[in-house]
Amino acid sequence: MLSVAEFLQPDAWLSENAGPRYVQLCRRLEDGINDGVLAPNSSLPPERELADMTELSRVTVRKAIQELVQKGLIEQRQGSGSFIREAAPKVEQSLSFLTSFSEDMKRRGMETTSKWLERGIFLPSAEETSILELQPDASVARISRLREADGRPMALERAALPLDILPNPLQVITSLYEVLDLTGQRPVRALQKISAVNLSAEDAELLGVAEGDAGLNIQRISYQENGRVAEFTKSLYRGDAYDFVAELRLSE
Repeated sequence: MLSVAEFLQPDAWLSENAGPRYVQLCRRLEDGINDGVLAPNSSLPPERELADMTELSRVTVRKAIQELVQKGLIEQRQGSGSFIREAAPKVEQSLSFLTSFSEDMKRRGMETTSKWLERGIFLPSAEETSILELQPDASVARISRLREADGRPMALERAALPLDILPNPLQVITSLYEVLDLTGQRPVRALQKISAVNLSAEDAELLGVAEGDAGLNIQRISYQENGRVAEFTKSLYRGDAYDFVAELRLSE
């Protein structure tokens, strides 16, 4: 395997026509992490040495490292330098059961937290009115938040519900389904549509990844036992953090 110095020789990857130099270095270092040249928990050479290896300025090297710190690939330790972070294992979520994010993470022994982006009563969008089968003059309960597990950003979740199902969105502190359980309004089945997307700059920043990184877009329509639509949710999951698993059986 190549040494770090050999891997970072600029002749192999640095080009005048491939964008800003710090972006090219960031990409090269990320390739080194993915290929195992830069092993988990190993230290990066100091900025001065990286600048010598790559024939770039220390300012360019520092900017590239900061990009990787923001992406969660490198950890800077006070007085010790920069280290390659060990990749967090992906979370596997079954598509066979209708559970909440909080319930999924709790079952795995992970602590969940939320950062609220929006929570209240609003005029519904045309899409929400149609899917939730609302009257023309109806309002909608809407909650939007960044979901985290053990402090790691995992998903952006944006849910809309009829007001008679969730009269007070401020009651939702952790689990939406926990609140709906208390009033007997919890949905019992759902239809989900999953598609691959490239994350926008705004969503990527909230999820702690780079703009354009892979994500999973999930639209879910949940139903009560009587067939009424109870919830319309749009979620964005980090592609590097989640695997969705479905059990398939031979059709009779």
